Amino acid sequence: MARFTGKSAIVTGAAQGIGAAYAQALAREGAKVVVADLNSDRGEEVAKLITADGGTAVFRQVDVSDPESAAAVAEFTKNEFGSIDHLVNNAAIYGDMKLDLLLTVPWDYYKKFMGVNLDGALNMTRAVWKPMSKGGGGSIVNQSSTAAWTYSGFYGLAKVGINGLTQQLAHELGGSKIRINAIAPGPIDTEATRNVVPGNMVDDMVQQQLAIKRLGTPDDLVGACLYLLSDEARWVTGQILNVDGGQVFRS
Repeated sequence: MARFTGKSAIVTGAAQGIGAAYAQALAREGAKVVVADLNSDRGEEVAKLITADGGTAVFRQVDVSDPESAAAVAEFTKNEFGSIDHLVNNAAIYGDMKLDLLLTVPWDYYKKFMGVNLDGALNMTRAVWKPMSKGGGGSIVNQSSTAAWTYSGFYGLAKVGINGLTQQLAHELGGSKIRINAIAPGPIDTEATRNVVPGNMVDDMVQQQLAIKRLGTPDDLVGACLYLLSDEARWVTGQILNVDGGQVFRS
C-alpha cells in the first residue's frame, strides 16, 4: 500500500522507539517524513535508515515546548516538501523522567514536563494548522496513554490533558478540514519503558491488567496511527483509540 504518496508528515519524538516506528512506517507508504526530535544524533540515524530503505526523510531538530522552535520545523517542512499534510505529536519526556508525586514534584520540573508532554502537542498543532488548511486539510495524531485512566502522577495528568486537547481541537480544526485523534498505548516494550518501570512491575502489569498477556511493541501501534492519519478515517475525529492489549475497558 502507498496511502501517503505525495504527502508530507512531521513526526515529533521520532529519534527512537515508537516515534521512529511511526516515521519509518509512513515513509514505507510513500510519505515524505520530517524526523523531528531534540536528539540530533539518533534523529539523523533514523532519517538515514529511512533513506537507505528507499524512503524520503530528513531530520530537523525541534524543542516542542518552544513555540518558535515548533514554528521553525513547520516552516522547514513547508519549504522542503511543499506542504504539511500530517502531524504525529509523539514527543514526550518519559524514559528519563523523574518519579515523584504531584504534591511534591519540584515546580520547575513540573512546568518543564508539562511544557513538553502537553503544551508541545498544542504548540506543534498551532504551528502547522494554517499551512495544512491552505493545502486543503490534513490529519493529526496525538500520543496519549492508558496512564490517562490509571494513577500515574503528573505523567497521567499530562495524558488526560492530551485527551482533552484532542477533543477540543477536533472542533476548532474541523472547519479547516483537519482531523485530530489520539492513540492511547498500553505498556510498550521500549528502551524508555525499561528505564522507567522496574521489570517486576511490568510483569505484574502484564499478568494482572492485560487481556493479551504480553507487552506491546512499537509495531503494534503502527497500524492504528496509519489508519487515523489516512483517508480511511476520513469521518473520524476527536477520538482516543486504545491500543493496549485490553488493559483498559471503556463503556
